[in-house]
Amino acid sequence: MREETGVELIELSGPEEAAATFLAVRRWYGWGSGTILNLDIGGGSFELAIGADEQPEFAISVPLGAGRLTRDLLRSDPPTAASVLETRRYIRDTLESPIAEFARRDKPTIVSGTSKSFRSLARITGAAPRAAGMFVHRELHLQDLRLWSSRLSAMAADDRANLPGVSALRAHQMLAAALVAESAMDGLGVYSIRICPWALREGLILRRFDHLQAG
Repeated sequence: MREETGVELIELSGPEEAAATFLAVRRWYGWGSGTILNLDIGGGSFELAIGADEQPEFAISVPLGAGRLTRDLLRSDPPTAASVLETRRYIRDTLESPIAEFARRDKPTIVSGTSKSFRSLARITGAAPRAAGMFVHRELHLQDLRLWSSRLSAMAADDRANLPGVSALRAHQMLAAALVAESAMDGLGVYSIRICPWALREGLILRRFDHLQAG
C-alpha cells in the first residue's frame, strides 16, 4: 500500500507570484523603506507590483517573459534587426496599459528588481559579482542598460555566455530580458533600480513560516 505524503501541488497565478515576490522584497528592505515598486522578469511572464505594506496594492503579470519572447520573436541567433525592432514594439504595446495604471499610484521610495535576469543584467553593466556576497549594494542603471541592449542584439548566444554573470543556459534569452527591463524602466520613468537578492522562493518560504507561526 502506498503511503500518502500529504503534499499538495498548486499553481500560482501571475498576481499571486508577484505578491509572494513582493513579500520577500518588503522583508528584505524593511518597513521603513516606504512604497516599493518591484519588477520581476521570469521565463514566461513579467510581474510588476507596488505597495507600502507587506502585500502589494496593485500587482500585474504580463506575457513578457524572457524565454517566451526569445522563443516567439527572437528566433535567430544572433537576431535580425527587424526581429529586435518587432520585439521592442511588442513589449512597448503590451506595457502601455500597465504603465498607465502604475502612473496613477504613489511614487515609489524604492524601485527594485528581482530574478536571475535582473541580477545578470546588473552584473553585465558593472555590478559586483556574486562572490562579493548578497549584502553588497547592486544597481542597474537605465543609461547602461540602453548601451548593453544594443550590444546584446549584435551578439550570438555563445558570445553572451562569456559575459560576466551570464550562464550558458540563460545566454540565449538575455537580450529579451534586457529589452523588457529597458522598456519598463523607460516607461515608468525609472533611471535606476536596486537588485534585491530575495525573490519568489524566499517569499514562499516566508509565507510558510508566517503560516506556521500563526498556527
